[in-house]
Amino acid sequence: MALYEMRKFVAPEFIFGVGARHRVGFYARNMMARRVMVVSDPGVIAAGWLDGVLADLAEVGIEAAVFKDLTPNPKDHEVMAGAAFYARERCDVIVALGGGSVIDCAKAIGIVHTNGCSVLAFEGTDQVEVPGPPLICIPTTAGTAADISQFCIVVNSDERYKMAIISKTVVPDVALVDPETTLSMDSRLTACTGLDALTHAIEAYVSTASSPVVDVHALAAVKLVWNNIETALALPGDMPARENMLLGSLQAGLAFSNASLGAVHALAHSLGGFLDLPHGECNALLLEHVVRFNIATAPERYQQIGEAMGLDLRGMNERERAKRITAELGALRQRLGIADSLAARGVRSADIPELAQHAINDACIVTNPRHASVADVKAIYAEAI
Repeated sequence: MALYEMRKFVAPEFIFGVGARHRVGFYARNMMARRVMVVSDPGVIAAGWLDGVLADLAEVGIEAAVFKDLTPNPKDHEVMAGAAFYARERCDVIVALGGGSVIDCAKAIGIVHTNGCSVLAFEGTDQVEVPGPPLICIPTTAGTAADISQFCIVVNSDERYKMAIISKTVVPDVALVDPETTLSMDSRLTACTGLDALTHAIEAYVSTASSPVVDVHALAAVKLVWNNIETALALPGDMPARENMLLGSLQAGLAFSNASLGAVHALAHSLGGFLDLPHGECNALLLEHVVRFNIATAPERYQQIGEAMGLDLRGMNERERAKRITAELGALRQRLGIADSLAARGVRSADIPELAQHAINDACIVTNPRHASVADVKAIYAEAI
């Protein structure tokens, strides 16, 4: 009897550290790039990060065309417009400079270009036949870890939900993970993206597809995010806190990209597409409710998460531990300014059946530690309202 189940671990080449973004010219030249498509958004451009990337590319004689017509939570039609832009500009490499929305949009543009079909055709697991062109990612938020993951999330705008594209073909070629770029995040973005990273770590650790390699990264990420997120919020210029948050996001990404996620993300994808809310905010509002639902199925795993959060759970029974962990998660969310409930954001009881239907069909629900029926999903949404 084997001790460990067989597991695969996928990660791109990545460079972590201050100044990593300046390697973009080196990598683009190695990829024989002549004309790079830089995907970014107005906020990142206003923060000044694009100028540096364009200068680094120009220094090695590489031209660039900039695509910035995308919104937070990238939509299917924005991806299609980006793919048309890539072809029209005769680009040969993509550089994604931004948060998860920008990186997901860039991943989707690449596979639409090489496969010549609608982005909607890729929904689900392993539905991409041909990999996209070479992709270099420079993340500017500490949360999504889209820069190293095999996930790509795009809004199906007709049906108003986020579809998950999960494929090794969307793992970027190189991620240049530079903590300096996260200094331009405001406190709201810091909170939302940080809670996204925490959710990634927790869901990967309790996933039915977890493994010893994943576990190391997941628990390290819980500690890093838990111990640094409030400092990053209170002291936005604190470089060690920013470095630790980005390292936590990276470790959480290595974990969830390989173990997948769970019910928090399945419900959050449905919710975020429905209301166009920030993804990290959706996760934060749902996390404690899903943990409460799951905890009896994987008590030892959640105990280790609680200990990584720095909680003293000695002498507690299972119910007391569950109460303490969910209370602490709720309290952190409140301290970070993500208060109230789903109702305050416009979710009505009448919306639950539609939300639940999309959530139950999301690929992330498959690896949730406790089987969730449609009725269970409806109950979790109702609790979060």
